[in-house]
Amino acid sequence: MKETTLSYDVVILGLGYVGLPLAQQAIRAGLTVLGFDVDETVVDALNAGRSHVDDLSDADVGAMLTGGFRATADETLIGPARTAVICVPTPLSDGDGPDLRAVLGATAAIGRNLRPGTLVVLESTTYPGTTDEEVRPLLENLSGLTAGIDFHLAFSPERIDPGNAVYGAHNTPKVVGGYTPPCTDSAAAFYGRFVQTVVRTRSTREAETAKLLENTYRHVNIALVNEMARFCHELDIDLWDVIHAASTKPFGFQAFYPGPGVGGHCIPIDPNYLSHNVRTKLGYPFRFVELAQEINTTMPAYVARRAQNLLNTDGQAVRGATILLLGITYKPDIADQRESPAAPLARQLSALGATVAYHDPHVTTWDLDGVPVSRTDDLEGAAASADLVILVQNHRDYDPDHLARIAKRFFDTRGVTTVREAHRL
Repeated sequence: MKETTLSYDVVILGLGYVGLPLAQQAIRAGLTVLGFDVDETVVDALNAGRSHVDDLSDADVGAMLTGGFRATADETLIGPARTAVICVPTPLSDGDGPDLRAVLGATAAIGRNLRPGTLVVLESTTYPGTTDEEVRPLLENLSGLTAGIDFHLAFSPERIDPGNAVYGAHNTPKVVGGYTPPCTDSAAAFYGRFVQTVVRTRSTREAETAKLLENTYRHVNIALVNEMARFCHELDIDLWDVIHAASTKPFGFQAFYPGPGVGGHCIPIDPNYLSHNVRTKLGYPFRFVELAQEINTTMPAYVARRAQNLLNTDGQAVRGATILLLGITYKPDIADQRESPAAPLARQLSALGATVAYHDPHVTTWDLDGVPVSRTDDLEGAAASADLVILVQNHRDYDPDHLARIAKRFFDTRGVTTVREAHRL
């Protein structure tokens, strides 16, 4: 049945890890908010008060509904909204550039219903030029309106950090860049209603590139310590102690830590958008990004080799050994498994002939496309009986030192153990 409604302050297209917290913050600030998603199961669940993202509980969604929030899959309801914000996913395509199908689909839905005076903001991470070269022409062609004259257009990169209890949508500075200066003013005024600090850039391209620089910076520095982890192990140097010592310098150094790989959307994926853009438009590689990608994507294989060596040292073959993975999400204390290094690690271990099991208090099922892996609820029993336990993600539910003491062999890829029984990355 078709819904009817009055005008909304904002419609948010894409109700996932980015769009839903944004909707929550706007509701808290007193804005009227409509959520749009093409997945009707998501729409129905939200309207029934059920959350599907880590940072919002069912109670949070219930409070949003009480505040006037509604979700819909009916694109005709987009038209009356004063502002439309696109928060849909941009996964990597086969060519290592962003897959813009969801962005273009959301843009088309707006374009078919666009009215004069509307502000349209793209938040989805993408390559520089997307807002001007892809979103703008589609909006103009479908609506017959002109950006910068009949409607405002801007880019504002999402900065959502799932599980971060300190920084959320309200107190994380919001970068905005418009197609024209008045477009920037309009976007800044919109976000200024519920975000403490708004940072303006010269145009959409600077705002798009700022997001990619943020994540490329982290990507490169994580790759640096991941490569150091490999040779420090061979040289019998405790890299974790090295990082601690270097961190005492009060200027010129920021600590990054090695791990079994990188996960989430930002680090393993976003820098590729910039690298792809440089190759496509300029014809040469962004060498820092491509080298960092090579190092970070091979970390699960390196961890698997280290696991094999730990077993071999005690005269046990990896084939037939039982290996327990602790924590399979990409961040601690959340259920988000996007690009988690646990998946390629499990595949590597299974290919070596190991029997792989996992424990994770946040994940009840794990589909690895046919790779056999079993789940256990008995943490201590499984840790004590496994031939090798690998701490992949350090959830707060775990006591790594205790688990290392009861395990036959314990491999800590997060550097959190202090007991001699543990082997650290």
